[in-house]
Amino acid sequence: MKVKSEGEVAQSRPALSNPMDCSLPGSSIHGIFQACIKIHIIMEVLRPQLIKIGGRVYRKNPIQEQTYQHEEEDDDYYQGLVECAEEPCETYEVVQTPQGFRCTVKAPSLLYKHIVGKRGDTRKKLEVETKTSISIPKPGQEGEIVITGQHRSGVVSARTRIDVLLLTFRRKQPFTHFLAFFLNEAEVQERFLKFQEEVLEKCSMDHGVDSSIFQNPKKLHLTIGMLVLLSEQEIQQTCEMLQQCKEEFIELQELVDRVLERFQASGLIVKEWNSVKLHATVMNTLFRKDPNAEGRYNLYTADGKYIFKERESFDGRNILKLFENFSFGTLKLNSIHISQRFTVDSFGNYASCGQIDFS
Repeated sequence: MKVKSEGEVAQSRPALSNPMDCSLPGSSIHGIFQACIKIHIIMEVLRPQLIKIGGRVYRKNPIQEQTYQHEEEDDDYYQGLVECAEEPCETYEVVQTPQGFRCTVKAPSLLYKHIVGKRGDTRKKLEVETKTSISIPKPGQEGEIVITGQHRSGVVSARTRIDVLLLTFRRKQPFTHFLAFFLNEAEVQERFLKFQEEVLEKCSMDHGVDSSIFQNPKKLHLTIGMLVLLSEQEIQQTCEMLQQCKEEFIELQELVDRVLERFQASGLIVKEWNSVKLHATVMNTLFRKDPNAEGRYNLYTADGKYIFKERESFDGRNILKLFENFSFGTLKLNSIHISQRFTVDSFGNYASCGQIDFS
């Protein structure tokens, strides 16, 4: 197990009076900012975000909309969608009725507001452009979004756009759970405490190294992937998917890669990389101010907005040199847990919402 320093190894840097101002003396910050914005917009047009839904790829094009001075920043925006293929999508279950066609969408109630939009504007625009009627459960009520229309193509178009909106705003939600192997066996905890003791003994004079940046030994775990679970139904879905993965158990790396692939396909895990890099955090500067902090995933508010947290770095060079081959013991990884963030069970570990056992 290697020390995870999250890029915090001390490096020499030029002194800047303003940490957000990296311009040369005498340059125009306003001009540089405008140039960066223009480049960013151009790149959005040339290389728009691609979204996979039901085995098909869609291109999400940015649309500049009129804004009003007294309106708050509206995250319930509606963006135009350009389909990359012209043939109708056959992956949706569209039922023909005496009145026309009908399709349903399962979604957690927390995301309904993004389909409705402010004053219902998003839903109205969807209905007008696709010539459909969209019924959405009331806030706080779980249920299905129902799309009806005279033409199948219109119903499929509305369903596609709703799926993209749901995926877009799901990605803005803070992570709620994670898949992990617990490392809370007595031998591993004892070896971790020995590691902490020796690091403080040999490296305490290095910049930023003190007892406050070490992980709680009761919360040691190997992370497989981070989850956004917004309802009890999604937690149950996660448990069922893990049970399916259990039947295909092979070797550890292949198992976690298959788990990741399956959860990415379901939309419960955002695709960041193709293979799982199993790791356990043993030191993190976030713990310095908040012992319950949870790595880089703790930098967002409940509504998904990014928070910048200034942290004091530490010099991990000697730690990496002296403890590169430190042994934290051995244990059998007998189960994968669905752990809920910011919780503690009776043993001091993260509370588990479900698990699959392999023994």
